[in-house]
Amino acid sequence: MAALRLVKAHAYGNDFLFVPDADARADAAALARDLCERHEGIGADGLILFTLRDRGATMRLFNADGSPAELSGNGLRCLAAMVVRAQGLSGGTTVTVETGAGAKRLDLLARDGERYTFRADMGAAEGLHEVGIPVGTEAVTATVLRVGNPQCVVLGPLPEPDRFAWLGPALSTHPRFPEGTNVEFAQVESPRRVRILIWERGVGPTSSSGTGACAAAVAAAAHGGAAREVDVIAPGGIQTVEWIDDRVYLTGWAEILFEGEWLGV
Repeated sequence: MAALRLVKAHAYGNDFLFVPDADARADAAALARDLCERHEGIGADGLILFTLRDRGATMRLFNADGSPAELSGNGLRCLAAMVVRAQGLSGGTTVTVETGAGAKRLDLLARDGERYTFRADMGAAEGLHEVGIPVGTEAVTATVLRVGNPQCVVLGPLPEPDRFAWLGPALSTHPRFPEGTNVEFAQVESPRRVRILIWERGVGPTSSSGTGACAAAVAAAAHGGAAREVDVIAPGGIQTVEWIDDRVYLTGWAEILFEGEWLGV
């Protein structure tokens, strides 16, 4: 059987493998689990099956555990970087990517080697509301919304490691969220500065999340006293989120790491 062509890219340590959709095996979930496994595969937080178009692409996202997902802000930006690289596009270009959460437009702001900075229109924040969620013997107050995918944001001081390792998966798989949810713990450090920890649905702890940064920024503005333009600081670095009228914009970089072949097909 022929080797599988792929690309690896990341944004702030949130890493993805990219395989042409036409080359992928029929069982994409199993392929995601095999490729993303950190010790016996290549290792990544997710697999994106893609098809390039003129100044754009389509994408299908699978988490490391093989579960499908609608959207990844960081994965979206990585794919846009691949479009720019493959098609020799220059600054000021707009790339459009069709995702499970609709078409997303990204404006290329800068390129430094294989690192590409974009401002992405992530669409509307939907279903925004606060709820009390019973978890074990306590009730957690959370902001629930969708930014193309389901999000649960807990505002307040960031949890200690043991509490994060317990509460993150408990919320991500809580019966209140039948499809699962991404979870962010968000601390408003100043009106324009929010710090987060992320427990990603189907993955676990991640160093960064584009949609998670968007959700945390919206929750912090709606219920935590933050401004509508903030720097969101994850363990992997800082992204800027703007919440303008009903739309959310995300600015950050993505970096292409390598192209290669996987022999474990």
